[in-house]
Amino acid sequence: MARTRFVGDSGLTARMTLVMFLLGAVFVALIGGLMVILGGQGGMGLAVLVGLAGIGVAIYQWYSSDKVAMRAMRAREVSPQEAPELHGMIDRLCALADMPKPRVGIADSRVPNAFATGRSPDRAVVCVTTGILQTLTAEELEGVLAHELSHVAHRDVLVMTVASSAGIAAGMLTQGAQYGAFFGGNRRDNNSNGLPIWLVVLVVSLVVYAVSFVLLRILSRYRELSADRAGAYLTMKPAALASALQKITGEINQIPQKDLRQMAAASALCIAPAAAGVSLRTLTSTHPSLEQRLEQLAKIQAELGRPTV
Repeated sequence: MARTRFVGDSGLTARMTLVMFLLGAVFVALIGGLMVILGGQGGMGLAVLVGLAGIGVAIYQWYSSDKVAMRAMRAREVSPQEAPELHGMIDRLCALADMPKPRVGIADSRVPNAFATGRSPDRAVVCVTTGILQTLTAEELEGVLAHELSHVAHRDVLVMTVASSAGIAAGMLTQGAQYGAFFGGNRRDNNSNGLPIWLVVLVVSLVVYAVSFVLLRILSRYRELSADRAGAYLTMKPAALASALQKITGEINQIPQKDLRQMAAASALCIAPAAAGVSLRTLTSTHPSLEQRLEQLAKIQAELGRPTV
């Protein structure tokens, strides 16, 4: 974690380290499994190709995460002259947190949301939608921005982005195995069980993808709780963030699916998932439930000696 005035979270650091280690081990196991299953120069060549693809995806994700997220959200960077109040609020929070100021972006969307991304605090960008600017009060928006800035300080966005590379590589291999099923995929070379090679590769890659999927979802939920906690302690106004989360969730549930689909690609990065009518307790959720988040903020509110809203 970067040295800032955000409260530290050893649990988040430990989880990020563990997830990166496990995903690295799973990726190595995938490469080794391909070499064993396929054997020969062909198997070695495919294993090397998958390994290079995974590394390439990780480097691309690391280098271009901010551009990709901004493009997915159809957002644009804004100057202090274009959005003086928003810049002023981020200036105050960055001074309070003793951290570099990220770039600032606005996405033209009625969906009230915000996200942060970037490979480092110096290259980070904090983006809000026009919908959230119209929905929240200044105090509530400050709580949301503090939440997003804590993601930058914790560097958890970078970890999530790079860690997803193992799943992406496994997904690419899954597509390749399905393609092989239609074109000469019935070979059973080096397979004592008599199963087609494409089927074995497909099963292995699906297992790797599933493990990656579950690990990233678990880390994603915890990092959102950590950002809520850090943001609340920075502003000393947990009730404002709680109110913002309730407003955002309520507004999202009223927005048509066609508008929500605009934010689907970056939903995992946002302060609230861009999905209406979906249970946040399911395994596929990237965010903890609203009840969990409000309960944590209520405890912080009580700890700070303020009346609970």
